Amino acid sequence: MKKISFLLVGVVSIFLLGGVVPTYAAVGTPDAPKEFISPDQFQSLPAELQQPEGFSTGTVLEITKEGEEDIVGTKQKFQDVKLKLTSGKESGKEISLRHGGAVALDDNQLVHVGQSVVVAKTGENSYFIADRYRLPYMMLALLLFVLTVLYFGRAKGAMSLIALVLSFVVLVGFIVPFIVKGYSPLFITLIGSFLIAVLGMLISHGFARRTVVAIVSTLITLAIAIGLSVLFVDLVQLFGAGSEETAYLKLDPSLHINLKGLLLSGIIIGTLGVLDDVTMTQVASVDELVQANNNLSRSELYKRGLSIGKEHIASVVNTLVLAYAGASMPLFLLFTLNSTQPLWATLNSEFVAQEFVMTFIGSVALVLGVPISTYLSAKYLSKKQHV
Repeated sequence: MKKISFLLVGVVSIFLLGGVVPTYAAVGTPDAPKEFISPDQFQSLPAELQQPEGFSTGTVLEITKEGEEDIVGTKQKFQDVKLKLTSGKESGKEISLRHGGAVALDDNQLVHVGQSVVVAKTGENSYFIADRYRLPYMMLALLLFVLTVLYFGRAKGAMSLIALVLSFVVLVGFIVPFIVKGYSPLFITLIGSFLIAVLGMLISHGFARRTVVAIVSTLITLAIAIGLSVLFVDLVQLFGAGSEETAYLKLDPSLHINLKGLLLSGIIIGTLGVLDDVTMTQVASVDELVQANNNLSRSELYKRGLSIGKEHIASVVNTLVLAYAGASMPLFLLFTLNSTQPLWATLNSEFVAQEFVMTFIGSVALVLGVPISTYLSAKYLSKKQHV
């Protein structure tokens, strides 16, 4: 156990003090204009285009009128809606508003009587329907997930849920706020990933030799993934501006975020999300082989463990690629439908290149996690000292 502890300390030191971190320190971005339109122009905008003063929920009571109206030569759908506010200071108040018209609606955005919606207030008596109210059914899906994990996982399932909450707290309470404050996204993500990997796995699986070996394997593999990510982000000349979300971040003059570092942060977190599953599964498999036959040598354990790992590699890599592709499907379709440029130019675009690097560097890390975790578990969990 002492050897494992020393190895863990060494990995942590390399992980947190590696020379790659200062390369992506926070860098200021050019200030965006603080005022795009005059106050008078702002007041004349439709309610949907003004800055909301507050939000509440509401229930549609009646559709008094609906149809199409001509807006600058274009037919736009609209609904005159009567609804009742159901939350906030004005709960119980009945209001009337026009939904659509000045802002284009499609059929899926039309509302119906009895529907719960999110209502935004932009003035004394100015409101608009901002969205559907989805939280109750989202909470139902969350409850179904929790009950399923608890029923089939029992105590282990409960601990995994605690670890999940911890990961969320680290992400939302530490990583995101410090990045917003202007700290290096890569450095902050390194610290956050270390906390998630170590504390999350200890909570989920308990303090045991196999858990420590899995943690060390995860950190070593993640360090390799970070190095490869930095290398290929530079080689491919990615700047972190390949998505619509980053464009919004650049427009906020109060933010000074290194988008390149933010891209690397996303690659690290995405890889970590699957990597701990790979390493823990491999270590547990080797440990079970030891328990079943403690006469197996280290080389035999490695060979048999790697045989199990090959099956894991085939499924996990496919899972990761499909996960990235599924999340980016709408934008992939937009690029496919673009007939103004050849396929090679589309593939060369920063958006596609960014997704490409994220997917395949993450996959390389997962593949490497199998032999690394198998080797370390065969070395430190074997009860037979000779090779």
